[in-house]
Amino acid sequence: MKIAIAQYACHADAPTNLATAERHIAEAGAAGAALVLLPELHNTPYFCQREDPARFAHAEPIPGASTARLGDAARAAGVVVVASLFERRAAGLYHNTAVVLDRDGSIAGRYRKMHIPDDPEYYEKYYFTPGDLGFTPIDTSIGRLGVLVCWDQWYPEAARLMALAGADLLVYPSAIGYDDATDDAAEQQRQLAAWQGVQRGHAIANGLSVITSNRVGTEGDAPTDIRFWGHSFVFGPQGETIAEAGADPELLLAEVDLHRTETVRRIWPFLRDRRIDAFGDITRRFRD
Repeated sequence: MKIAIAQYACHADAPTNLATAERHIAEAGAAGAALVLLPELHNTPYFCQREDPARFAHAEPIPGASTARLGDAARAAGVVVVASLFERRAAGLYHNTAVVLDRDGSIAGRYRKMHIPDDPEYYEKYYFTPGDLGFTPIDTSIGRLGVLVCWDQWYPEAARLMALAGADLLVYPSAIGYDDATDDAAEQQRQLAAWQGVQRGHAIANGLSVITSNRVGTEGDAPTDIRFWGHSFVFGPQGETIAEAGADPELLLAEVDLHRTETVRRIWPFLRDRRIDAFGDITRRFRD
């Protein structure tokens, strides 16, 4: 199956960002892709660099105007689209939500980000309520997608639960970058390698292909900027690099073979050998 990752910079104007998404969806469909992954929170700049109640105005209902436009684009291109929106669920209740649009333009399902960071320049706990839909794959016309969002990608438990629920593919829209004011070249390389490395581990441990998007460009919110590092990628079920973007805008195309999961799990039967009888402490915060 051919898949596409749209890696691009996001701007202050939501209609412009949506038009960019629509253009990439059309290009991906024309190239024969069956699935298109967009970056995290692609309708807006990354607004979580500081806490500002006015920024809740970026939130929107699901379904709503954006899902209607993206659904139309998905239907016109004949592709499944994984989008990422700031969901307004109710007054004072907001989520960081991935929405899956099927090839007919309908909403196949949604995933609300479960792990919410609260770090310098990533003050997401101020904006987002933790997800309440669990780690449940979304059934589509091209397969069962284990959709997770950005900070979720650091947690092996999330990937494992999606795999145990029958996901055919792990999908991560992301927005992650460097702080050029504090991160020297060596630290930047460590961060990038760790980000890719932990997700390579998810692919191997679960025998699943992993596709991850990221945005690019520098977004400022005084006194610091985030330089989103790009490097969107596709890893196969043995952790092999199938495709990787650079640090610039790009429509990354790749082929994934969902049938290889069966082959890989036969030679590396990690699910068979799990000691589920001894894993009870995994639900504890820490073993004091």
